[in-house]
Amino acid sequence: MANVTVKKTPRLSGQVCAPPSKSYTQRMVIAAALSDGTSKLSNPLLSEDTEATLRAVTALGAKVTVAEGCWTIQGDNPLKSAKEPIDCGESGATLRFMVPVAALANGSSTLVFRGSIEKRPVEPLLASLRELGAKAHSGTLGDKVAVFVDGGGVVGGKTAIPGDISSQFISGLMFACPSAKLDTEITLSSALESADYVKMTEAVLAKHGIAVDFKENRIHIPANQTYKPADGRVPGDFSSAAFLLAAAAITNSKVQINNLEYASVQGDKAILGIIKHMGVNGEVCEDSVEIEGTGSNLKALDVDAKNIPDLVPAIAVLACYAKGVSHISGAHRLRLKESDRLNSLYSELSKMGAQIEMDSDGLTVKGPCHLHGVIIDPHNDHRIAMACAVAALGAEGETTIQNAECVRKSYPQFFTHLKQVGADLVGGKFDR
Repeated sequence: MANVTVKKTPRLSGQVCAPPSKSYTQRMVIAAALSDGTSKLSNPLLSEDTEATLRAVTALGAKVTVAEGCWTIQGDNPLKSAKEPIDCGESGATLRFMVPVAALANGSSTLVFRGSIEKRPVEPLLASLRELGAKAHSGTLGDKVAVFVDGGGVVGGKTAIPGDISSQFISGLMFACPSAKLDTEITLSSALESADYVKMTEAVLAKHGIAVDFKENRIHIPANQTYKPADGRVPGDFSSAAFLLAAAAITNSKVQINNLEYASVQGDKAILGIIKHMGVNGEVCEDSVEIEGTGSNLKALDVDAKNIPDLVPAIAVLACYAKGVSHISGAHRLRLKESDRLNSLYSELSKMGAQIEMDSDGLTVKGPCHLHGVIIDPHNDHRIAMACAVAALGAEGETTIQNAECVRKSYPQFFTHLKQVGADLVGGKFDR
């Protein structure tokens, strides 16, 4: 277990490159693996979650060559069943995306997952797959959660699935159902949350020649489609960059974050409007964002996070440095992340002195909060570790982040980049 110590840092300056998008990397890898030919991905993210996706597609027959800044993926059509259990690590996205894909293989496959399936549920997806003619069920294999997939293809037809538990259910079906024997119609039985992630999947599929008709609560997927190989560049990740933007916003800073393409399909670029609303000056350029923080109190805000759940940790920290009462609502799904993320934020920011309240749907923060250094338990959650490190920049004394290597899940270079723009910290070199 590695610790990182962060000291109060009144000023940040300089520029860094945002990490490549984890969400795009995973989707592009899977689409390439399903293609009949070779695709090249430039600027992919190498992290624990994307490595899990690479393991999964390789186990099902794709050939992957990993080089610096470029992955070459030769698809395998049809997919082969996995000879050994596929290790999805702690990547809920890999599990949910690859279970439907594994159903396309010519035989049975087993996917194993580390962590609690109650926190990262999969049963609604399995129920939909069964309605579409594929057989899959969950269980255990040793001390790990497992999903057993019979394989043999997806028939297609009609299914209903909730849209407010995880958008990853819908994306998983969108990967598999173009190869179904019959057209597929997916009806959302509850309102879709994190809709932009489904639109991201739709955009990646379109690059590979796959048509999907996505309208409100219905998705129609024509049958017997063929994935075509496509080269592509993974855009920078607004979800991860949000922590650097928040760090600049709460300090007296001038920071430029490169490799951020505003035109990309990413709901978390909403962080730019949020910090602007809170009174922070910034400029959005073609491939970068510049932020000028004054170090003075921000403005309080009310945020509905149902479509931007990954931004809640950064927003909660910003609220600690805002004058007035901030409300974050629509965040109940955060209880099903790597940790109960609402409770983790409440627990750790309270330790630091935040005036914060929690309910079933979100958080309320009364600021400005006079934070102080403590020992932080990130609950093995990468976004909690990053959020508390940012909060520590304005806290009196020293803050120690335990188990800080959990940032490897999505942003291995986080502490390196934070130090690069002037943060006073010790440790945290987790570059892969």
